Amino acid sequence: MPGIALNPGLRVLVTAGASGIGRSIADLLIENGTRVHVCDVAEHHLADFRAAHPGHGASICDVSDEAAVGKLFDEVRKGLGGLDALINNAGIAGPTGGVEDIAPADWRRTIDVCLTGQFLCTHHAVPLLKQAGNGAIVNLSSAAGRHGYAFRTPYSAAKWGVIGFTQSLAKELGPSGIRVNAILPGVIRGPRMVGVIRARAGQVGESYEAMEQEYLNRISLRRMTGPEDVAAMVLFLLSPAGINISGQSLGVDGNVESL
Repeated sequence: MPGIALNPGLRVLVTAGASGIGRSIADLLIENGTRVHVCDVAEHHLADFRAAHPGHGASICDVSDEAAVGKLFDEVRKGLGGLDALINNAGIAGPTGGVEDIAPADWRRTIDVCLTGQFLCTHHAVPLLKQAGNGAIVNLSSAAGRHGYAFRTPYSAAKWGVIGFTQSLAKELGPSGIRVNAILPGVIRGPRMVGVIRARAGQVGESYEAMEQEYLNRISLRRMTGPEDVAAMVLFLLSPAGINISGQSLGVDGNVESL
């Protein structure tokens, strides 16, 4: 039976890989013998990654910027010599507010980073994955890509788009031996979720503590998910154990019942 040990020397790009969920993914992959290149928009996070992993690549890149993504892949080809897997992790929370109050520029920015960024990176990655003979793409969606999310319409729309993108790619790239899946994290411990809960509490006039409990009450396991749990799912999907998993939307969320 196949195990979850990765093939030696696997070459992986993790977008937004210098902090948060992306950093947990990169750390776990490196721990398991993978050659990793990360990109991020925050130079201080990249500096921290470089200090921790001096043998691995790190690039500044906004994935919504077409020219910046092209430069990123020039650096990936130079540093890794090819690519075996792409982890499309980059995303932003976007605005919290009623649809009539959300600025069109904030809508576009959320879609550009959370959805178009995945297209741009995949556009450049697929020729490298085909050259490698096989490969895998893991797209980060969200529980918001399965449930409607009041007052977070730009984010939810983008994450639903990721599901359609994933399923379409799985059909398109399967004959080339490339597996494509989406991971749907739920309420993830960390500063971004603190900001989301605080913004939602302000929107409806509740305390932070009351709103946090509301979020927990919508999770069957009544607990937040750690970024390390998402990283473990990525490890599984890139391993031989995930060789026949493609086109799937995999929740790592304690069973979020609603948002």
